[in-house]
Amino acid sequence: MAVSRFPVVELDGLPDDLHDRVGVIAEKSGFVPNIFRALGHRPAELRAFLDYHDALMDRADGLTKAERELVVVATSGANHCTYCVVAHGAILRIRAKDPELADKVSSNPWQVELDERGRAIVELALALAQDSHLFGEQHLAAAREAGLTEDEIWDVGAITALFAMSNRLAHLTALRPNPEFYGMGR
Repeated sequence: MAVSRFPVVELDGLPDDLHDRVGVIAEKSGFVPNIFRALGHRPAELRAFLDYHDALMDRADGLTKAERELVVVATSGANHCTYCVVAHGAILRIRAKDPELADKVSSNPWQVELDERGRAIVELALALAQDSHLFGEQHLAAAREAGLTEDEIWDVGAITALFAMSNRLAHLTALRPNPEFYGMGR
């Protein structure tokens, strides 16, 4: 079955800078995630995606790496994005050291048991992912009340926005998750 509705590029077909960058990810995971193969046929867009992704997801301060993935999984679940739920669910399972959390958050984020901080992160992400036109001060106040800093609130919003875009690209391309993701962190 096709990975995407659109052309895909194998690792060796990427420009040198992207080959090196994606190659590091492939070496670490043992495979090339299909998102990079799908976006690879438009190298400038893949570079922009990776740059913004890394700026948000690899920061040393603020949200933990597991909390960042929690945002991705909640957003992607709300947007019914199979690729991102499966791929980032695997990363969340590993980073949170919890084999069930990603499945619970992606399928029913309102009933999963989370601490106050985790609940605030998920609620903020969902408010932006689902009905962003209704987003307002009440959502910010709840996040602040739970102890999130202004920078952390920004990160939740920016990660939600990036993955809302990513979710839509996955829908456009009919992007299929790599089979390897399903068993990771279980």
